[in-house]
Amino acid sequence: MNVGIVGAGLVGGAAGYAMVLRGSCTDLVLVDLDAERAHAEAADISHAAPVSHPVRVRSGGCDYAALAGSAVVVVTAGANQKPGEDRLELVERNAEIFRQIIPQIASAAPEAVLLVASNPVDIMTALSAKLAPHSRALGSGTVLDSARFRSLLSGHVGVSPQNVHAHVLGEHGDSEVLAWSSVSVGGVPLAEVLEVTPALRGEVEQGTRQAAAQIIAGKGATNYGVGAALALITEAILKDRRAVLTVSGPSPYGPFLSLPRIVGAGGVLSTLTPDLSPAEEEALRQSAQTLAQVASALPELR
Repeated sequence: MNVGIVGAGLVGGAAGYAMVLRGSCTDLVLVDLDAERAHAEAADISHAAPVSHPVRVRSGGCDYAALAGSAVVVVTAGANQKPGEDRLELVERNAEIFRQIIPQIASAAPEAVLLVASNPVDIMTALSAKLAPHSRALGSGTVLDSARFRSLLSGHVGVSPQNVHAHVLGEHGDSEVLAWSSVSVGGVPLAEVLEVTPALRGEVEQGTRQAAAQIIAGKGATNYGVGAALALITEAILKDRRAVLTVSGPSPYGPFLSLPRIVGAGGVLSTLTPDLSPAEEEALRQSAQTLAQVASALPELR
């Protein structure tokens, strides 16, 4: 079970570290334009293997040929979101980077599933699918946003987040949709275990939507949460777990966005149709329109 990570920055490093701690794969290779950074990150991560799981970690430097044989290639390369900057403002900068790296990744690892994490992730995933039409591409989408939603709700309900089932849909960004109508706790509708007041909704929505901005303001970047989410998605693919995850992919609403999808060997196996309220349905369509408008700036996505 070989995994490649392209981009040995904070997110790529956190993803690799999480994969070693979780035993997500057997072999892990890091590739980065900065070969020295790739070597250092791979060495640092490899030192966690003796006290966690026997994952063989190595650096491929800046050579994409090192990705050969990878079943999954996680793409975290790109410009970082700056404090006060919207994810969608990154589109032009990261699109230019992707035009350079995605064809090289697809050539080196033609059988690999491409798991995109670079922002704006929905648009970068759609662009990857265009640049490597014979590869299977999906984005990390709102897996992390959904985890934040579940975590905040669990604190109010008083149960483990693993027992809260809640999804964030649409864009991984400001127009994302918290699907309150389908939230359940251990199979019981949320309204039966908790009074969902406007104040509670406002607090949870703000906490979910503003989490990244608050972290970026405090430390300059988010990396640990998304790193763990990437490890989880990678495991679902490698181990054919058929897990329901809100990854980004094609949608009936238009461009790539996040919906509940069954993820297993080969990537996205099918997409589930969420049962939404009329307001949530309209919000999801508006989220799709937001993404479509920004995507139209790229010639490949017009």
